[in-house]
Amino acid sequence: MPKYIVLGKFTAEGIKNIKDSPKRLEAANKLAESLGGKILKFYYTMGRYDFVCVVKATSNESMMQALLALGSQGSISTETLTAIPVEKAAEIIGKLP
Repeated sequence: MPKYIVLGKFTAEGIKNIKDSPKRLEAANKLAESLGGKILKFYYTMGRYDFVCVVKATSNESMMQALLALGSQGSISTETLTAIPVEKAAEIIGKLP
């Protein structure tokens, strides 16, 4: 199952209602699970991003669906990276000419 790194920022609305963040995270995990995925790790961070999470999803399409649903609520904006396991990357690198 593909894994993704999600880098997130709170919007002005998200910061205004920051006390609701734990409830929004719980709802996000329920959404991910309803699509066959799961939030594996979640960290609030300081710096350029307000949070980072590691997510597994059944496909790019289900991940996109979840991110669009969450983003449309207006509390967060995200940047998402596909995570390639070291073993798989080594296999790909090993096939280079």
